Amino acid sequence: MQFIAGNLALRDHLQNGKRVFLFESEGNGFVKFISELECFDVDEFPTHDTNGNIRKGIKFFFKRKGAHLPAQPGLFKPLQPVAESIESYNKLPAKTKLSVTSRIGDGVYLKRIIHRWEYKCAVTGFDKLNLLIASNIEPWPEDDQPERQDIDNGILLSPTYDALFEQHLISFEDSGKIILSKAIEMQAFKKIGVSGKETIKGLNDYNLIYLDKHRLRFYETH
Repeated sequence: MQFIAGNLALRDHLQNGKRVFLFESEGNGFVKFISELECFDVDEFPTHDTNGNIRKGIKFFFKRKGAHLPAQPGLFKPLQPVAESIESYNKLPAKTKLSVTSRIGDGVYLKRIIHRWEYKCAVTGFDKLNLLIASNIEPWPEDDQPERQDIDNGILLSPTYDALFEQHLISFEDSGKIILSKAIEMQAFKKIGVSGKETIKGLNDYNLIYLDKHRLRFYETH
């Protein structure tokens, strides 16, 4: 994929005075208008073509017209140029390609998580991106399952909460309210700034599916 024709028109539509509209198929030849959109960021990533060969893909990031997002695209740097990622991928033995493909796609996945959580820790609102961590709610499976790149399986956290969440020392109720492990005394939690009153705002129904799995591991562990 290249920034030509339709891809170029989408990327540069604001500069060129063009408008983008989102429609949803209703079936039988009918569509429903959803919203007018604005492109605010793009990125490139390695993906597969119809023959299974690795190629460059393009990911567009849109927002509803008029919506304000504190977007900072300049802060996002790819792990390595996409062309180098593809070249490195093609040199690997076939048996290693599955896991490496998901790794070299992480740059776009990370950006999606950052945009999804509006550039701040989901728990505290801390917004220094260079310190935040995109955590998986449910650990990635060994094989190439959809969970590996599912944006609803990601959450943006500050380092303290990420470490506790990954070790299943905290979890969250469907309401977003934090759950503390009994393996750590309350005074110890307070020493690292965890009060037990924290709440995640903005969880959606798909986040809750993964969060339910995380809570199961939380209660099994503690």
